[in-house]
Order: sequence, then C-alpha cells, then structure tokens
Amino acid sequence: MSNLLWKSLVVSPAVLGATLLVSATAIAAPNTATEVTVSSIENQGTTEVAQQPEILAQAVNDAKVLDQVKRYSNEGNTTQSQVTSVSQFSDVQPTDWAFQALQSLVERYGCIAGYPNGTYRGNRALTRYEFAAGLNACLDRVNELIATATADLVTKQDLTTLQRLQEEFSAELATLRGRVDSLEARTAELEANQFSTTTKLVGEAIFAVSDAFGGNTGDANNTVFQDRVRLGLQTSFTGRDVLTTRLVAGNASAFDIRGNNNATLTNTGEGTQTYEVGGTGTNDVRIDRLTYEAPVGPAQVYLAAAGGQHSHYAAVNNPYFFDKTDGGNGALSTFASENPIYRIGGGAGIALSVPFGKPGGVLNSSSLTLGYLGSEANDPGSGAGVFNGNYAALGQLNFSVGDRIGLAATYVHGYNGTGGTLFDGGGTLGANSPTPLVGTRAANTLSTTDASSSNSYGISAAFRPSEKLSVSGFVSYHDVTGFGAGDDYEAWSYGLGLALPDFGKKGNVLGIFGGAQPYALNRGTLGGNKVPYQIEGFYKYRVSDNISVTPGIIWLTAPGQSSNSDDAIIGTLRTTFTF
Repeated sequence: MSNLLWKSLVVSPAVLGATLLVSATAIAAPNTATEVTVSSIENQGTTEVAQQPEILAQAVNDAKVLDQVKRYSNEGNTTQSQVTSVSQFSDVQPTDWAFQALQSLVERYGCIAGYPNGTYRGNRALTRYEFAAGLNACLDRVNELIATATADLVTKQDLTTLQRLQEEFSAELATLRGRVDSLEARTAELEANQFSTTTKLVGEAIFAVSDAFGGNTGDANNTVFQDRVRLGLQTSFTGRDVLTTRLVAGNASAFDIRGNNNATLTNTGEGTQTYEVGGTGTNDVRIDRLTYEAPVGPAQVYLAAAGGQHSHYAAVNNPYFFDKTDGGNGALSTFASENPIYRIGGGAGIALSVPFGKPGGVLNSSSLTLGYLGSEANDPGSGAGVFNGNYAALGQLNFSVGDRIGLAATYVHGYNGTGGTLFDGGGTLGANSPTPLVGTRAANTLSTTDASSSNSYGISAAFRPSEKLSVSGFVSYHDVTGFGAGDDYEAWSYGLGLALPDFGKKGNVLGIFGGAQPYALNRGTLGGNKVPYQIEGFYKYRVSDNISVTPGIIWLTAPGQSSNSDDAIIGTLRTTFTF
C-alpha cells in the first residue's frame, strides 16, 4: 500500500484517486485505528505519556471542519485542465513545519516506501490532499507498531507531532476517509457480482425486421423478424493479452434473390447482411470463435483455434462500416463491411503483425501483417489437416500517412479442393448462412471436379479530412487457376463509402456505400455479363451507450450478373444491444 501511495505523491495529484482505490483497505482504517491511542502505548510499557486530547472535537470547530471538507472536496474534483496556476496545487511547501515533520516521521518509521533506504525524499510542494494521504500512512504505521507490541519505538515527541498534524489536517483526513469508504463499497459490490477477476463478458444481441422488394424477388419473400446473439468471454492473463471464446446463436436466413427467368440464385452472397453471418438458423448455440492475441516483443501475435478470420488481425481500413467482424453497429451488408479479399479462407491458424515506421513521422504506426488460416486444420484425413486442406495465406502492408490517412496493400493466396467456394470465410461462419458471404455465383463457384488455387490482390484506403467526415474504399482482383481444363477465371470487386459520424447527435452515423459485388464475366451458365452493383444507405441512431437502432436500404442491380434480372431492394430495421 505505502509503495503505491508514495508513487501517487511524487507523480501527480491525478493519480491519487486510483492509488486510493488500490490501497483502500489500508487507508480506510476505522477511527480507532487512525487515532493514536496513548492508553494502548501505556499497556505496552511506555511510561512517558500524557493523556490523549479529543482531536477532532476540541481542536477544530465543527463549522470550520464542514467548510474545509466542502472546500477540499471541490478541490479534489478539479481537473488539471482547470488549474490556472501551479501554486493552486502547492498547499504544503517543503519549508513548512508540517512538511518537515512528516519527512522526519517517514524516515523514522518507514511510512512510505519507494526508495532503497526507505527515506522520504520529497522535495516539491504537495497538495493538502497528498500530504493528508502521507500523514494517514504514518498514522497507520504507528498503530501497526502498537498492535504488534513494538510500541516502545514510538516516542512521546512523535505522538505530539502526530496529534498536531492530525489537528491541522483533520478536514482532509475526514474527506479522504469518506471517499475511500465509498470506493470500498463500490469495489465490494463489483467483486460480489463479477464471476472472474481475469475474464469479462462482452455481449451483443440483434433484433432485425427485414423484407425484400422489387419484381420477382419481392414476390418470393415475406417480412421477417430475425435475431442473432453473441456472448464473448475475454480473458487476460497478463493485462496485454486476450483469449476470446465466443458463443453465437441466431435464426436468420438470407432472402431468396431471383435472377433471370425468375430463377433462384444459388451459391451467391448478394444481399447478405452482417447479422445473418454465424447463426445456426435455429438459435442453437455453438462456438464460432476461439482465438488468442498477445504481444511478443514489438510484434502482435494472433492464434486461432476455431473461427479465425483475416479481419480479426489485419487492418480493414473501412471505419464506421466495419464493426468487429460482422457486428451489429456497422454497415448492414457484408459487402459494405469490408473488402471481399478478407472473406477468402478462414478457420484455424496463426498471424503476426510487426510495426515499423518512426513515431511522429510520415509513416506513423505502419506495419507488416502475415497470416495463415486453414479451414480443415482439425481433420487428420487425407487431403486435409493444417497444410493439405483448404487454406488462405495473407500478406499485407499497412501504411498510416499522418493521422488522417490509412492505406493497405493486401495479397492472399488460397487453395480449395473440389466443389469449393471462393468468398466463404473458410466455411466456419455457420452452416445456415449463405455459403458465400459476398459475390455472385460466377465469382464464387470453383471447379466441381478439380482443386483450385487463387491469387488475390487488394488495395484499401481510408481518409478522414475532418472529425465529421470519413471516406473509405477498396479494389480487389482475383485470379483463379483451376487444375482442370477450362477452370480458370478472373473476378473483380470495388466499392466506395462515405460516412458522417455524429450526424444529428453524438454517436450517430449516416453511411452511404456503393460499388460492384465480386463478379466474373464470361462464365457461361454461371452468370451473365452485367456488372452487379450494390448501393447501401443506413443511419445508425444511438439510443444510449448500449442500444442503437439502424434503418437502412440495400439496392441490388442486375442480380446474378444478368441484364434481364429485376432490381432487388432489401429494407431493414436493425436494433443492436451491446453489453
């Protein structure tokens, strides 16, 4: 306790409150423990004593005490930004008798630790609150000596000094003890209601009312009320690492998007919304993420045992649209949430981010990120495992230009066995979600008879010209090579978003995002040759710190890449609860 208290004395008055919270038990001693009792010293054999005065009642007038308590209570609530002069903090000077008296007591009894020889080396002025905290530590130390039958170390002169100091700083001592009592009560309540000292619960619940409109798609769908719940246990063992164990349940299913000739589009991620990702469709509970993140030297290491995604560890550069991997506070759709390149592969694996660049320089907070995720890492069978199954390896250079521009250049090499899907997140995000998370059937469908490999290249950027405006966007190119004849193809995607944070109210966000869903032309029966554009608009209204309501519209043109398809419109009212 005394070591922490000394640090608060020599560092800053702003640290005092935190120190008192940590050392509450020692400081908040009862009155009988903080008043120096002469009779107890007599019982231990000390002869040169005098009767103890009634310190608070006789030495200080009640009205004066109340006035001082009010004064110093207000002082304790003063932030450093409100101080106009250094002298406002300098209530007890090193030349004052009280300062020198406390210094002598500290050196005699070791009230405040912090130096090798236990001496008190204060050489600056202290606030009366800081001084009172040090005095209280000495009172505790003297009572400790009394209680352990070593009272012969306490002299009559020291008792007299303590009494005089206690009289002069009675108001500060009373105020500090009152504050500590309150902190103790709050701390006890928190400790009684928490289930772990190393783990905290992070939860999210989404209620969504949604419907699809427009031509054949509108006729094929009805209004739905769907949900998804995530409960994450975040455990830290060192204070800098985090083990994430996340449970998920949901009942959301994607709409039946109709293409040319009123045909249902299969193997497509067009129109997929973020809250549809991860659920089981029947509200059954499953683990959808088990990851561990920790610093190793200057680098940050990411380990995924299940549900790993590239966007967990790589900078996405899409502020206000991306939210913690398909969370409920960003964009409505998976397409507007992040660059589709991060949807290639997923599962179990490892990633490493190494920072570079000079702090304060042009390339501030830049880094190199490398990652490897396999979707069949748990399967020991033939053609599976960590290295022989489906996988995606990512390399990314992240650049921060000043404090308003973020850039990323991304490369992903993927491998899929027969009958795979390119943008499926490794197939780990829930069997009842659409297998592709973004993109058309032509962009997603890999060879059904042979394995395929892909080389994808992406660029993403975010620019924040002011606190009220954010612009972000991406471009990605995907070169797919099938191991059989006629299996090769190319896919493209691009998008641009405009976000207005604090629009109408602090915490609100107005977002507009438009671009082309991942598409591949000239693939015969898998799709037409029309670019499928998507335009999305949403307004997140923050009801409170833990509740937000987001109405929005997703407009899809040429679903299935067909010029004969009717446009589809999806309207959603999403309510997100975070706790």
